[in-house]
Amino acid sequence: MAQTTRPPPNDPSYDLLHQRGRHPLDALFNPRSVAVVGASERQGSVGRTILWNLISNPFGGTVYPINPKRPNVLGIKAWPSLRALPEPVDLAVIVTPATAVPDIMRECAELGVRGAIIISAGFKEVGPEGVKLEQEVLRIARQAGIRIIGPNCLGVMRPPTGLNATFAGDMARPGNVAFISQSGALLTAILDWSLREAVGFSAFVSMGSMLDVGWGDLIDYLGDDPRTRSILIYMESIGDARAFLSAAREVALHKPIIVIKAGRTAQAAAAAASHTGTLTGSDEVLSAAFRRTGVLRVDSIADLFYMAEVLARQPRPDGRRLTILTNAGGPGVLATDALVMGGGELAKLSDKTLAELNGVLPPAWSHGNPVDILGDADPERYAKALEVAGADENSDGLLVILTPQDMTEPTQTADRLKPYAKLGKPVIASWMGGSEVAAGERILNDAGIPTFGYPDTAARIFNYMWRYSYNLAGLYETPSLTEEPARREEAEALIREAREAGRLVLTEHESKRLLATYGIPVVETRLATSVDEAVREAESLGYPVVLKLHSRRITHKTDVGGVKLNLGTAEKVREAFEDIRGKLEALGQADAFDGVTVQPMVKLDGYELIVGSSLDAQFGPVLLFGAGGVLVEVFKDRALALPPLNTTLARRMMEQTRIHEALRGVRGRKPVDMGALEKLLVRFSQLVVEQRFLKEVDINPLLASAERLVALDARVVLHGPEVTEAELPRLAILPYPTKYVERCKLKDGEPVVIRPIRPEDEPRMVEFHKTLSEQSVFLRYAGMMKLDQRVAHERLARICFNDYGREMALVVERVSVGEILGVGRLTKLPGTEDAEFALLISDPVQRQGLGKEVLERLVQVGKDWGLRRIVADILRGNGAMQHVCRGLGFTIHQGEGFGDSVVKAVRVLD
Repeated sequence: MAQTTRPPPNDPSYDLLHQRGRHPLDALFNPRSVAVVGASERQGSVGRTILWNLISNPFGGTVYPINPKRPNVLGIKAWPSLRALPEPVDLAVIVTPATAVPDIMRECAELGVRGAIIISAGFKEVGPEGVKLEQEVLRIARQAGIRIIGPNCLGVMRPPTGLNATFAGDMARPGNVAFISQSGALLTAILDWSLREAVGFSAFVSMGSMLDVGWGDLIDYLGDDPRTRSILIYMESIGDARAFLSAAREVALHKPIIVIKAGRTAQAAAAAASHTGTLTGSDEVLSAAFRRTGVLRVDSIADLFYMAEVLARQPRPDGRRLTILTNAGGPGVLATDALVMGGGELAKLSDKTLAELNGVLPPAWSHGNPVDILGDADPERYAKALEVAGADENSDGLLVILTPQDMTEPTQTADRLKPYAKLGKPVIASWMGGSEVAAGERILNDAGIPTFGYPDTAARIFNYMWRYSYNLAGLYETPSLTEEPARREEAEALIREAREAGRLVLTEHESKRLLATYGIPVVETRLATSVDEAVREAESLGYPVVLKLHSRRITHKTDVGGVKLNLGTAEKVREAFEDIRGKLEALGQADAFDGVTVQPMVKLDGYELIVGSSLDAQFGPVLLFGAGGVLVEVFKDRALALPPLNTTLARRMMEQTRIHEALRGVRGRKPVDMGALEKLLVRFSQLVVEQRFLKEVDINPLLASAERLVALDARVVLHGPEVTEAELPRLAILPYPTKYVERCKLKDGEPVVIRPIRPEDEPRMVEFHKTLSEQSVFLRYAGMMKLDQRVAHERLARICFNDYGREMALVVERVSVGEILGVGRLTKLPGTEDAEFALLISDPVQRQGLGKEVLERLVQVGKDWGLRRIVADILRGNGAMQHVCRGLGFTIHQGEGFGDSVVKAVRVLD
């Protein structure tokens, strides 16, 4: 009924009503006029180089040098100040000392300048005085709506349009790769390399200190840029983690984002911090964040560009199985080592493939993978072997290796392999050698088959490819439903009571009670404050039992002899009780003895796991899963993830660990119930998300066997009573917004629930689309869209998996059967304070007031987001939607650019 924005370009509805105005970052990337504040004639100065770059690379706009001491600079009339200019400018490039920048920004604000690139250094990287300067500059910019790149940066290039607002020595070639870097020096080195290698760019951006424009802003902008096919990033610090993750997940679905992150070691992190003046954060957590959002992380600058090339030319593999075709054994072995060490696998050739290869290869071929077709292989043998191997369903990709032996024909072989560039699975090559193979490399590259000088490099690139596919697949997988926790208030009361008492650590008994409120199974634990009570509880539970110290002050029970195992009689229980109390008295801590807990002695027949949560400086709460027990710090078999989780994300978190394979059953042992373990992790993540005053949580060990999952021990640390809710670390990913779950009734009295959409809703959305008439579809999409297109898995997965900070889809659910009756969506328009809504109601329940109910709630979401306006493009013939809009305070305007067929609904928010 109304059109939303931001489907990917391959969505059939994309161009029907999609309209894009001037983006705030256009002032930085596509300015109509530029002022260089600090332009200079002095040879070798930054001000001279930037001015020269702007005037010697025409970008279709006007350039104004600002220099109060000269009548002209480089032969162009100079102006004493921005106020003296004959017209407003879009962009100010500032190359003055840092102390002068605030006054220049005030001038920009007064004159309506929309963008500023601050080249100047001397801000937070020099200490407290620099921080004050930065904050003043940012305050001025925010008040005036000015977007800033920098400070302490090289500048911005836009090669396709000719804009070169940098002090680099050359202009980059036009291309379709955007390169963003926090290091200006690295940019100039890449620029020099790219000119030699004929590599082009759609944008070339030096971020500097990221005072204002950050990763999220640029990823959003370049994600919508038709000239950009992939985004490459050199990162030293992440800045606004939530903005990065939100933008990256949105854009990674249709454009590769490839990152090299500096500061992986402690020493490098310290160097990066001194360089940018910013914390670099935990590297393990950052890798987990990249996996969560479909971002590909590489380990070298060369791999950054290799991956941009290979993803542009070849399809992503469906899995990790590679077939290696070679005319020499040694290179095949090297490729195999690199493949397997990187997590890939050699494809197991099918019997059919082996038989066909026997028919086209000499008897002495390797009869396995790697497929060694021998040193005398001619072009025809290569082609036939590649054709057969490529058809094997057990293979996810192919690597063709050629070494230039006397009888080898590198050029002719390359020419013969051109038809196999599009096999439906990736084909990459390693033509080893120098001048003798150069012509063959050019032929393969021109045909779309990427080539690498060494086979181990090619195998490493394949490993990146399948990992990238694996990460993206996680964005599209539909998780299974999990039951909702029912005792949230009880958990809140338990935490509140401890904090009000000034305690930062829960007792073991309290910790287990907390876990139980979220449906996490715990070993039955009873409190006893006297010997006789301990015996009664032991006999009630049944022997053998475990006694543990119960203390509100001592958290590490083992350190003070506070754990007694396998107690089989009442006498043993009495002895253990007195022994625990006596040891505290001997340590002078008698007043720390609050009794003991009594638990059944659980037979450790299973795997000991650890599940935990802790805080990261930049990402907030982080989840941990891995092998547990007393040697957890020795083996360090663990995986990290950001909450909240669903079952798909929980499974993928476990797949990162070595113990995952054992949990699925090895050496005759029955597998653990992996579905139950996934749901336990989901409930644990919900605990962490909802109970924000938790600082650290450890379940160690969590006993996992084929019969059960049970938490044997737990430790919970809280934020102190002095920490307010506003001061709590922010979640990097917004959780499910329960505040928007509401009940209401149809006009006929039937109860329904209006709630935010969940990834698990995909099957219900398929059924919902089956209830729509052709007219409803036409009015929603301004054209016909077939059912199979509307219910395609990739499309619905994207629709159901919301980033609740950038878009909010509300569904109307029939309470009795869980059927979806309607969907409304509010989507922020990037770079603006506006959002666009869309609304679609099932035909059988139209005219029941659902449209008004949903849109009313979307307006409230917009107010909560702090938006300025909510808009929608509506077909003129859709009178019902226009009526609903008018009833909720929208004004209806003639559509711009669509003739008489479309109107625009606009609601200015209070």
